[in-house]
Amino acid sequence: MHIAWTNFTPWLALSGGILIGIAAALLILLNGRIAGISGIVGGLFSPGKGDVAWRLLFVLGLVSAPLLYALVTALPPIDIDASKLELVLAGLLVGIGTRYGAGCTSGHGVCGLSRLSARSLAATLVFMAAGFATVYVLRHLAGL
Repeated sequence: MHIAWTNFTPWLALSGGILIGIAAALLILLNGRIAGISGIVGGLFSPGKGDVAWRLLFVLGLVSAPLLYALVTALPPIDIDASKLELVLAGLLVGIGTRYGAGCTSGHGVCGLSRLSARSLAATLVFMAAGFATVYVLRHLAGL
């Protein structure tokens, strides 16, 4: 994967971040739930009473947002330099990490940090360090 820095749009990135913040704030204010994507999707597999509708609507919003954006303007090209096996392994490792870390980047990094949670700060520091280390090992030591 590569980033086309010539197409970097900080104002769009900022507005996207603001929308994520508003969605997370609305979910906690109106539903009393943290906008952790792994927890929301995971809850669909073992739902509690009255717990399915809001989860489905949240996931539907995540899926439909880029589709609606595509109606307004062209989506950026996606260029993934990984094999299907690498993507599956990466997905499994992320899934395992979210289970051990009791949450994902959205739950800890966005919602937890905004609530000044020490546990979320620790989790965010660990998964960021793990990501940095993984990139360093794969790109610089293994030459992949």
